[in-house]
Amino acid sequence: MPGSLGARPVPGPIDTNLGALSRVVAVTGQAWDQDDQERFRDELQATIDDFLDEQAERLAPLGDDASRLVAEGRASVTGGKRFRAAFCAWGFRAAAREEHDERAVLRAAASLELLHASALVHDDLMDASDTRRGRPATHRGFAVLHGEQSWPGDPDQYGAAAAILLGDLLLSWSDELLRRCGLPWDRVGPALDVLDLCRSEVIAGQFLDVSVQARGRATVADAMTVLRYKSAKYSIERPLHVGAALAGAGPETLAALTAFGLPLGEAFQLRDDLLGVFGDPATTGKPAGDDLVEGKRTVLVALALDSAPAADAERLDAALGTALDEREVAELRGIIDRSGAHAQVETMIDDLAKQAVSALADAREAVGLDPHACAVLEGLAASATRRVL
Repeated sequence: MPGSLGARPVPGPIDTNLGALSRVVAVTGQAWDQDDQERFRDELQATIDDFLDEQAERLAPLGDDASRLVAEGRASVTGGKRFRAAFCAWGFRAAAREEHDERAVLRAAASLELLHASALVHDDLMDASDTRRGRPATHRGFAVLHGEQSWPGDPDQYGAAAAILLGDLLLSWSDELLRRCGLPWDRVGPALDVLDLCRSEVIAGQFLDVSVQARGRATVADAMTVLRYKSAKYSIERPLHVGAALAGAGPETLAALTAFGLPLGEAFQLRDDLLGVFGDPATTGKPAGDDLVEGKRTVLVALALDSAPAADAERLDAALGTALDEREVAELRGIIDRSGAHAQVETMIDDLAKQAVSALADAREAVGLDPHACAVLEGLAASATRRVL
């Protein structure tokens, strides 16, 4: 199984040198250290850039407007933790039983980052977010361009149209990059089936979220359903499935990876929900308490509304989705903390992460997943759920 995916190989044959693997994990905390991760991200970005260079050349005859759209697409898929690509790549490695083309695997993994970028561009528009990763959200940037050029019409409408079209273009590119990744069609076809399901889930999950916000209420069960389909599945479970399908894995292996990936994806999104309320803007690239300003009916908020005293719950419910200054954000954070919801979500994250890691250990034995890849996946699980607030 040649190719490193940015990781240093464990010395000796994987199935006979578990002592060496244990030493690697003991020294680094995972079998994929910080240098390995940065190398992977650099290689992945180069792969994405090559693909976008190809798209830019194709669309160059359309002129400056198309060039601006491609440039914004490039910006939207630059940076980030690259969790989806990493889970895809290491899902492949976990299930692979034969030699493979490393560059083709990277291209396939990169397709998940284009899908993610598409979802973020559309999500920012629907949430009326001003920023993404510390820069103007796509719809805001194009609205500003419209104003700077003194064009007739509504700048916000132009920005919204640009964001819809860019999100659609990124979604199309995601399919194209996976389809043309370079692996044999008997592997790519099943992976595309997974991607088809993934896209349907995330789009339907997004509409569930929009509907919950429109109704202005959500039970904890409602919020968990939104969390699962809008984010958890497409963040970890489906990337693992795409990678494993590309490696030729069957239903038993995919089911074993679900037992790991689904609870981990839920823990990942619960952490994201905490960051949306309590995160440092310097880390998140979003304003303080952004989820509160946007009126997000997350599991965190649903738990707080259930548990807070009536006056506090009424204040929190009324404030969601309104313009909030720093003092008001701090007040709402206090309500959520005092309700016990913050601590409860932290416990949920810990329990789900432990469930996922235990399932991964079971899967390694049950379906013969690669031990080195499992060690990396366990490290990725820790990174995905222990992000700093």
